Amino acid sequence: MSRRADTATAELFPGAPTETIVPGALLLRGFAGDDSKPLLRAIERIAAASPFRNMETPGGFRMSVAMTNCGKAGWITDRRGYRYAEIDPLTSEPWPAMPKLFAALAARAAAAAGFLDFVPDACLVIRYEPGARMSLHQDKNERDFAQPIVSISLGLPATFLFGGLKRGDRPKRLRLESGDVVVWGGPARMVFHGTDPVPAASDSLTGALRYNLTLRKAL
Repeated sequence: MSRRADTATAELFPGAPTETIVPGALLLRGFAGDDSKPLLRAIERIAAASPFRNMETPGGFRMSVAMTNCGKAGWITDRRGYRYAEIDPLTSEPWPAMPKLFAALAARAAAAAGFLDFVPDACLVIRYEPGARMSLHQDKNERDFAQPIVSISLGLPATFLFGGLKRGDRPKRLRLESGDVVVWGGPARMVFHGTDPVPAASDSLTGALRYNLTLRKAL
C-alpha cells in the first residue's frame, strides 16, 4: 500500500519545479524530460507488439484517442464496459511487459509527490492526434484507491483539465509540456480529469503527436 511521505517534496527533490494543484495532486514540471527519447523508443516497441487502436465506449462511441497498454493488465473499453484485462483482445496475447524505465520513473515521480513505495503494474499508453481529446472521467477500475495515479506527457503540449469529485465541478486548466508529470492520490485520487482537444502543431521528437503514459496499480 502506498504511504504518504513525511519529508517535504522540496527536500527530497530539490531540483524539481513543482506546482501543487490541489491537496494530494502535484505537477512536476519537466520531470521526465531527460527520458523523452528512451520513453518514445519504448512506446514504439510496445505498439509494435500491441498496436494502437481507437476503442469503443459502452455507449457505442469511438474514442478520438488511440490506445494500447503494457504491464500485467491493460485498460480496455467496449460494449461490455470499462475494465482491465490481462490479454490484449486485439492480438489475443498478453500485453507487452512494462519497461523498467516506466516503472522506475513513475516510482520516482510518486515519491516526489509524497507517495512512497508505488509499484505500478499497468500503463495505459494514449496517443493524441490534433483534435483528439479526453472527456472528464474518474480512474475507478483499479482495486486499490490508496495507490496514486502517475501521468507522463510526451510530445505536443495540451491543456489538462483537473476537476473535483463531482463531474459538474469546474476544472482547473493546466498547460502540460513534453516531460511534465502529474501525480494525484489521497484526497485527490477520485477527481474528474480530462484533456482538451490537442491543437495542431509539430514537436521535434514526436511530430504531430502527443503521448500520455498513465501508470497505475490496477490489480
